[in-house]
Amino acid sequence: MDPVRIERIELRLLRLPLVRFFETSFGRMHDRTFLLVRVDGDGVSGLGECVAEANPYYSSETTRSAWHIIAEFIAPLVLGRDFTHPREIFPALRRIRGHNMAKAAVEMAAWDLFARQTEQPLWKVLGGSPEIASAGIASGVTIGIQDSLAQLEERVGIELAAGYQRIKIKIKPG
Repeated sequence: MDPVRIERIELRLLRLPLVRFFETSFGRMHDRTFLLVRVDGDGVSGLGECVAEANPYYSSETTRSAWHIIAEFIAPLVLGRDFTHPREIFPALRRIRGHNMAKAAVEMAAWDLFARQTEQPLWKVLGGSPEIASAGIASGVTIGIQDSLAQLEERVGIELAAGYQRIKIKIKPG
């Protein structure tokens, strides 16, 4: 099997308007800003998402700090280097303390790249089985703080009807 070689990393900062506001104790959000990581190798591209938020309220990592860490520290450690498997990416970044969201975004893109280079579905590369893949994954949704219990109950009903099987509810403190 050919090695995984990341020849190029592209970072894009995207803003996604939310269909409905999402409120936590940090405030009400109407959009989500996130970092998309694209890695290229052997004429193929892989994508990964950095889950850091624009503000440091949930985590000390932000989209801005993740951009900086990927561009200045992670890229020099992975660009042009041969990895026999994408599972070697994360250990190769161990000298960088913390910044797990930035590291995970690049590793995620490398797994996608590897799956595309080997022309295999990602679920198979990750060790899944056809039975698990066809059964699907129980997906969940987080419901932010609502203005009333009636609105919360309505929102839970909407999400259950949409097929979500796990629901996490944010409660207003105090």
